[in-house]
Amino acid sequence: MASLEFRHPAFRGHIGVAQCEITPPVGIYSRCWGAATHDTAASIHRPLTLTAMTIATDEHPSPLVLICGDLSFWKTPEAMAGFHERFLSKLGLPRENIIFALSHSHATPPLMLTDEPLPGGDLLQAWMESLPPKIVETVRAAEKNSCPATLEWETGRCTLAKPRDLPDPDPTQDRYLCGYTPDKDADDTLLVGRMVDLHGNMKATIVNYACHPTTLAWANTAISPDYIGATRELVERETGAPMLFLLGACGELAPRNQYTGDTSIPDAHGWQLGHAVLSTLAGMEPAGTTLKFAQVVESGAPLAAWEHVPQQASSHLQARLTTVEIPIKAWPSSAQIQEAYEASNDRYQKERLRRRLGIRLALGDGTVYPLPLSTLQIGDAIFVGSLGEAYSIFQKELRAEFPTQAVICMNLINGSLGYLPPQELYDLEIYPVWQTPFDRGCLEQTLSAARQTIHELLS
Repeated sequence: MASLEFRHPAFRGHIGVAQCEITPPVGIYSRCWGAATHDTAASIHRPLTLTAMTIATDEHPSPLVLICGDLSFWKTPEAMAGFHERFLSKLGLPRENIIFALSHSHATPPLMLTDEPLPGGDLLQAWMESLPPKIVETVRAAEKNSCPATLEWETGRCTLAKPRDLPDPDPTQDRYLCGYTPDKDADDTLLVGRMVDLHGNMKATIVNYACHPTTLAWANTAISPDYIGATRELVERETGAPMLFLLGACGELAPRNQYTGDTSIPDAHGWQLGHAVLSTLAGMEPAGTTLKFAQVVESGAPLAAWEHVPQQASSHLQARLTTVEIPIKAWPSSAQIQEAYEASNDRYQKERLRRRLGIRLALGDGTVYPLPLSTLQIGDAIFVGSLGEAYSIFQKELRAEFPTQAVICMNLINGSLGYLPPQELYDLEIYPVWQTPFDRGCLEQTLSAARQTIHELLS
């Protein structure tokens, strides 16, 4: 017999949240697309935001920290490592306690260090230098704002994300294109966290959704958080509280209408997701309550009467940072990639080679890579993710295996390096497979390790 109660996965403890703006200046180097003919940003579509949340209990006073910035991707692991160390050393927290998530908007400057003279490169370096102190300041502000609160989760739906692995319609081309694929279904799962203080005041929301922020592309010259900006504006206006966005496992998911320079389109996408978030919030039970079966009322039909009772929310907090040994492809050496880069006169090909060179230098000459896997237990919620770009099967499998938990899956946390595609795609000429340095089996091994870690946390 089914349980005669309904409760949201929940946590109760001390939670704080804070935000700051991190918008870079016009004129900054901001080229993220190989097909782009410009190098610098000409305007600001919407401001970029950084949001931090701290989570602690009396028994676990060293807080777990969630940070999300409207930032794109790391050009090299070397740049990422130095950047992270600058704020980690100041915060003085265990590395496993901190998740630094990128929203992955492709209309923001790439996160990089360079010795090359790039247009707007001086502005890029100055902007990147300004970010670690802002991260530290925002996390400390969140700790200062901390108060007793509950964090409860509900699952909603949003149809913004669509599959983007399209067989080339040209029969002479045996390859896949990176774009809308109309005959496949997408994971439309939306997870929404609601933070409410003990007086019933909404203090923050967390939005976990899997959809590449690639609406704005090579024709766009504006700095933009993509669809996340309009989502944040709508949700924060209606709730009166900050919103923290965590990008889900969206390796093969993106909006149907994308690759545009028209900034009204990411706004429309953001409103679509924002209204789905608000609808999900509206469907939640009152904060801190469980809906339980109360009695049978005999009427024209025997009626099941339910009532709200106080909920005893979990206060469990745990953090794990493990590594998964995933296979590396037999790529050319860094010297060979450098030679090809210098010999190429093709603008988009040079961009691909530049990215590949940075990754190859970081990977070294080994055959496996120790992929960091971050897992947090926050009450009845599990946060799990890596610096890879996992396909959505990652989140679908974990949510099916742990149905009583809110499973928040995250791509591009604590770095960015390459895709984690399913092994069957390695027989196809498809972008995520030839882009990634990781070989067949990388996703499956990461998924297996995540399952094992979650089972250990819950045991």
